[in-house]
Amino acid sequence: MVRGKRGYTAHSRFLRISPGKVRPIADLVRRQPYAEALALLETMPHKGAALLRKTIKSAGDNALFHNDDLDEEMLYVRELQVFDGPRLKHRIWVRGRGRADRLVARLCHISVAVEEMN
Repeated sequence: MVRGKRGYTAHSRFLRISPGKVRPIADLVRRQPYAEALALLETMPHKGAALLRKTIKSAGDNALFHNDDLDEEMLYVRELQVFDGPRLKHRIWVRGRGRADRLVARLCHISVAVEEMN
């Protein structure tokens, strides 16, 4: 949350969505201006877009809170990473011939850093 070497950061952890579904959306807004990234994510119908928007907004709010001289137009998404989280193996999926498979729910972590444009 504090400004460091990577800018102003925000993290969302243990989100109940596969990282493979979030990464293509993250590629669209990485290195974009802050306001433009939020506008783009708001128009997308994906669940991952809403989660990314919430995390990027949190990083921008952290930047504006810690530095009164900043404005939203001065920020851009410097770094956006989507990591694998733990996997929930909590359900049994009944298959034919007496077999059973595990239903694996994937989780992800999102890390965002915004910084002032030079």
